[in-house]
Amino acid sequence: MNQNNYCVIMAGGVGSRFWPFSRNEQPKQFLDFFGTGRSLLQMTIDRFRPIVPIENILIVTNVIYRDQVLAQIPDLKAEQVLCEPARRNTAPCIAYAVARIKALEAQKGHTEGKAKIVVAPSDHLILQEETFRQTIQKGFDFIENHDALLTLGMKPTRPETGYGYIQMGEKAEEDICRVKAFTEKPNLELAKVFLDSGDFLWNSGIFLWSLASINEAFNAYLPDIATKFAEGEGIMGTADEDAFIQQMFPTCPSISIDYGVMEKAKNVHVIPSDFGWSDLGTWGSLYDLSDKDEQANVTLHCQSMYYDSHGNVVTLPKGHLAVIQGLEDCIVAESNGVLLICKRDAEQQIRQFFMDAEVQFEGKYN
Repeated sequence: MNQNNYCVIMAGGVGSRFWPFSRNEQPKQFLDFFGTGRSLLQMTIDRFRPIVPIENILIVTNVIYRDQVLAQIPDLKAEQVLCEPARRNTAPCIAYAVARIKALEAQKGHTEGKAKIVVAPSDHLILQEETFRQTIQKGFDFIENHDALLTLGMKPTRPETGYGYIQMGEKAEEDICRVKAFTEKPNLELAKVFLDSGDFLWNSGIFLWSLASINEAFNAYLPDIATKFAEGEGIMGTADEDAFIQQMFPTCPSISIDYGVMEKAKNVHVIPSDFGWSDLGTWGSLYDLSDKDEQANVTLHCQSMYYDSHGNVVTLPKGHLAVIQGLEDCIVAESNGVLLICKRDAEQQIRQFFMDAEVQFEGKYN
């Protein structure tokens, strides 16, 4: 196994679109959605173990989830969990991990920036894991020989409005293209145009780059963040790191790596990929991926009886029974004192329900 391979797992989100199943104290990355005995975070770590040494895996999360991470991944050392004192989106999150990797490489006597880094969210579902690893290895091989910022783009199967899109440009080499443009989440009509054109991929949020390439990109496109972390040179990877991060990190701007770097850089490439990917970001995506009965109903964790009901997703605490009559295309979800019932096509409003409940009940149900 290549000791120059590093993996950064972003695991600090709340997952409010999965409320009430995903909560502030235990967001979706720590949950076992499919009854396999493994959480999404554990499945993500398992996916990378064959290609990245376990000691080279870093998890960036909010400080309140540190203990949950260590409990779920017991062979990680405490120093492999990087704790954000505040949520500042993906660019500062990645900059923190890059600064730590730079320090680790310096401790090994490696100063040429040849470490290869894959960055991935903690809450994706990958059905074809061996194909996924082959794709990541292809990415590692590419960034080893090119000054490139690389992302994985998923070949779309439907006109999806919940994902951002990547427009492919000219081929750089076989199976790898330059990126022509990133686009925001489209409306349905535009999503149909993207699908029909064959030039667009779903933006997966999975990235690969060398340490040297991403350092250069931060210096060029996010110099304010780069400068803040440069002040910690000689501190990162030492006993003083935590105090430095506690003071500095909340002063970082809240900005995504897509907007801050990927949409601006000139050396961005994409691998068109197909390995059964879902970001598992909504109840709708969970419904699509789950087994269904003859009336297209999905039942998770509980028992159910359906009468004249079609197209529902129902999840109650284990040992509970749901008896559903005359319901179509709805979400029925109960967890920790909250019962949610809404139409599946209204799932984009769930984040608003979450925020409204937080205000009205002072965070009691969040």
